[in-house]
Amino acid sequence: MLKGKSQAFLEMASEEAAVTMVNYYTPVTPHLRSQPVYIQYSNHRELKTDNLPNQARAQAALQAVNAVQSGGLALAGVPTADGGLPPGQSSVLRIIVENLFYPVTLEVLYQIFSKFGTVLKIITFTKNNQFQALLQYSDPVNAHYAKMALDGQNIYNACCTLRIDFSKLTSLNVKYNNDKSRDFTRLDLPSGDGQPSIDPTMAAAFGLSVSAVPSALGPLAITTSAMTGRLAIPGVTGIPGNSVLLVSNLNPDAITPDGLFILFGVYGDVHRVKIMFNKKENALVQMADATQSQLAMNHLNGQKLYGKVLRVTLSKHQTVQLPREGQEDQGLTKDYSNSPLHRFKKPGSKNFQNIFPPSATLHLSNIPPSITVEDLKSLFGNTGCNVKNFKFFPKDRKMALIQLGSVEEAIQALIELHNHNLGENHHLRVSFSKSTI
Repeated sequence: MLKGKSQAFLEMASEEAAVTMVNYYTPVTPHLRSQPVYIQYSNHRELKTDNLPNQARAQAALQAVNAVQSGGLALAGVPTADGGLPPGQSSVLRIIVENLFYPVTLEVLYQIFSKFGTVLKIITFTKNNQFQALLQYSDPVNAHYAKMALDGQNIYNACCTLRIDFSKLTSLNVKYNNDKSRDFTRLDLPSGDGQPSIDPTMAAAFGLSVSAVPSALGPLAITTSAMTGRLAIPGVTGIPGNSVLLVSNLNPDAITPDGLFILFGVYGDVHRVKIMFNKKENALVQMADATQSQLAMNHLNGQKLYGKVLRVTLSKHQTVQLPREGQEDQGLTKDYSNSPLHRFKKPGSKNFQNIFPPSATLHLSNIPPSITVEDLKSLFGNTGCNVKNFKFFPKDRKMALIQLGSVEEAIQALIELHNHNLGENHHLRVSFSKSTI
């Protein structure tokens, strides 16, 4: 614990445990004695605690945390009766999706609700002309947190509203694994339509890591690639959490608000950017919602830009304030709320399926017919990049792949050339590619 700073370090048993903890508490901020607690990764690899004056307090805190984990204490914010959840709060949720403007699938529900705990089973159906689902968690506490955070929220912008209640059922009986129902603990169930039963390879395609032993519950989790590469929802708007990111260790001689807008805009819609007036190595980036800020942080933290390694964390600020009238700012704060360059404003946009980590290979699109290979190689070469390879798509010359000398070069080229005017009313679209040439 850091004396007088209201801060503390907590070392988990493993890196995986730390990742699980941060992911769990990002959408739902925990509270201690009515005060919000913000959790982020530290630069320290391990803690040295020998003979520190606060060691006794730290040990007491550790014991308290372990008591909560083992059920010895009640969780903050969860109503209790005799140390447990109130009667009627089971681990099964009944979900109704109102204003169903875009299709909602079983996989979409899994990706949303698995943020709050281990999802065991899902059954979807239509009743009274409404799309509904029953979803069972491994623990009633997870169901409580999911209901608290998601009830009334939209899956897509301005539509597909979630209405969530506790079901009277205590457990779900799933007979088939298909697009309508799934038991994630039973890979041996038939699909119910004459198709072979789901095997582990299909489970892997959904990003699931499941125990090979039938009927045994394995650790269920959406992998990072599944979350980003197949992201089916444009952010769960309004999930509790912070949409403002603190970006530090920037190169003050090269970075601009527009550059940060383009880069972070690969992972969500950037509303505002503020480079600190007195400390230009730091900036605040406000995304459209907490899910997008988490996605941008996961992909951009630790990447190299203009010779510096970026540090991206959640900010304590809830919004980025615009400068007051007459206040000196040097153009370091910009509002992009109404920018036409937002990639994800359109609900159900294909861009949501094409979110990839930074890579040395870039995907180019909206190329006019008159532009040649040499034109594009020259364009990227002029930014200081080393062009290693280039390929037009065989069936569509409006698109191409270009491989540069490094990931850092590709990030810089994306910042400088996304929306570049190629003539004939064509502005170049640049994004990271999962493919190589």
